[in-house]
Amino acid sequence: MQDLDVALITGSLRKASFSRKMGLAAAGLAPPGMKVSLVEIGGMQHYNEDLEADPPASFTQFRQRIGAADAVLFVTPEFNRGMPGNLKNAIDVGSRPWGKSIWDGKPAAVISTSPGAVGGFGAHFALRQSLSSVNVAVMPHPEAYIGGVNKMFDEAGQLTDASTRDFITDLMARFRVWIDRFRGK
Repeated sequence: MQDLDVALITGSLRKASFSRKMGLAAAGLAPPGMKVSLVEIGGMQHYNEDLEADPPASFTQFRQRIGAADAVLFVTPEFNRGMPGNLKNAIDVGSRPWGKSIWDGKPAAVISTSPGAVGGFGAHFALRQSLSSVNVAVMPHPEAYIGGVNKMFDEAGQLTDASTRDFITDLMARFRVWIDRFRGK
């Protein structure tokens, strides 16, 4: 049996971002049979419908990669009480051209991160709202708001907070069950 293919999209473009670290930690804590791989979104042009006559390679590659994935794991920081613009752009690129959305019915999970105590609640909510508008089947529970993320990783980028590691391990196991519901398992 082939492993589940889960695309990981992080909202922060910074190579050492907490969102990227958390996403990679989640990938490492995925249950057997689930392969999670990072999909870079920083090089995509801003969505412009005029480009659809001859879509840029970044649009085409992104659409093909996400379209082929069994599910998507989103990990986002909070920027000014919302999600980063590049993450919203990726959602927009994937939702077009009209009638050919790669998102339709795709199972997903959301993790938000923040050095603050609220755990990126504003970004989490904004991302879920955008995903619902393109018919992504976002796992409703558990919700993952990871506050104090700046104290959870060692110098090598490894998740050292045991309770968060346990929580993410459980989240990924539940995500596996959620994905299987949409695959008819």
